[in-house]
Amino acid sequence: MRKLIISYLKRHLIKYLVFFLFTSIFAVVLSLYNLPVEPVLYSSIICVYVAIIIILLDFINYYKRHKRLIELRKTITLQVASLPTARDLIEKDYHDLIKRLHEDKVHIVSSNDQVHSNLQDYFILWAHQIKTPIAAMDLILQSEENEQNKELSIELFKIEQYVEMVLQYLRLDNMTSDLLLKKYSLDELVKQAIRKYAKLFIRKKIQLSLTDLDRNVLTDEKWLVFVIEQLLSNAIKYTKKGSILIYMDPTSENTLVIEDTGIGIEEEDLPRVFEKGFTGYNGRSDKKSTGIGLYLCKQILATLGHQVTIQSNVGKGTKVFIDFQLNEIKME
Repeated sequence: MRKLIISYLKRHLIKYLVFFLFTSIFAVVLSLYNLPVEPVLYSSIICVYVAIIIILLDFINYYKRHKRLIELRKTITLQVASLPTARDLIEKDYHDLIKRLHEDKVHIVSSNDQVHSNLQDYFILWAHQIKTPIAAMDLILQSEENEQNKELSIELFKIEQYVEMVLQYLRLDNMTSDLLLKKYSLDELVKQAIRKYAKLFIRKKIQLSLTDLDRNVLTDEKWLVFVIEQLLSNAIKYTKKGSILIYMDPTSENTLVIEDTGIGIEEEDLPRVFEKGFTGYNGRSDKKSTGIGLYLCKQILATLGHQVTIQSNVGKGTKVFIDFQLNEIKME
C-alpha cells in the first residue's frame, strides 16, 4: 500500500503543487487588503478539506484501476479487450500500443506454433519410418548366427532405443492426451523391460536380481515401461561388471528401487541429473550421453503423479527410487 500511495502522489504531484500555490496566492492577496484573518483562514481550510475529499475519491479510483490491471496479468496474454476504459488521450495511446503489441505477439506465437507442429509431425513420421529398415536389418542379422552379427544386433538395438527416445520426447508435450490410467501389476511391467534388455544383460555378463514385486500400481503401462527401460539402460551402460538389483524399498511399500553396482554419480552432479541436456562427469567421460533420458523419466513420472529420486556413491553404484504414492496427476 505504501508503494501505491507514493506512486499516486508522484503521478499527481504537479496538480498538488499548483493547488497549494493558488491557495497561497489567494491567502496572500486577501491579507494584503487587510481583511480579517478568520475569513482567510476559514476559506483556506474549506479549500483544503474539499481537496482532501477529491484526492481520497480519486485515490480510491486509482487503487481500483491498479487492482484491475493486476488481475488482468493472468489473462492479458489471451486477449486485451478487458483493459480499463481510457480516460484521456494518453491512456488511449497506451491502449492502442498494447493492442498492437498483443496482435504482433499473437501472430509470432501462431507462426512459431505452426513451425513447431510441422517439425514435430516430420520427426514423428521419420521415427516411425526408420523403424521399418531397423526391423529389416534385425531380421537379416538373425538369419545367420555369428559373433559379428550378435555385436551388430546389439548396436542396432541401441539405435532402436534412441529412436524410441525421440518419439517419447516429441510426445511429451501432449502426454496427458495419451494416458490410460488403471491398475497394473508392477512385476509384469518390470519384466517387460527386463525381457527387452535381456541381450544386453547376457552380453555384458551382468547379474540380475529381481525380488518379489507383488504390487498393483495406478499408472500408464506404456509410459512407465519406457521409464523403467531408460533406467535399466543407464544401469547397464554404467555398470562394467557386477549386478543390477530390482526390489521394493523395505522402508516404503510403495517405492520401487533399481540399484546397480556401476561407476556411480559425482556428488556435485546429483542435484542436476534430471535437468535437460545435463550430462555431468560421467556423460563427459562417456562422450555419448545426451542428457535426455533422466530428464524424460522425471517429466513422465511427474505427469503420472509418481516421484523419482536418486542416491549414488562414486565407485559403489546408484539407486533410483520410484515412489508410486500417487500425487496430483498433471492434466494440461
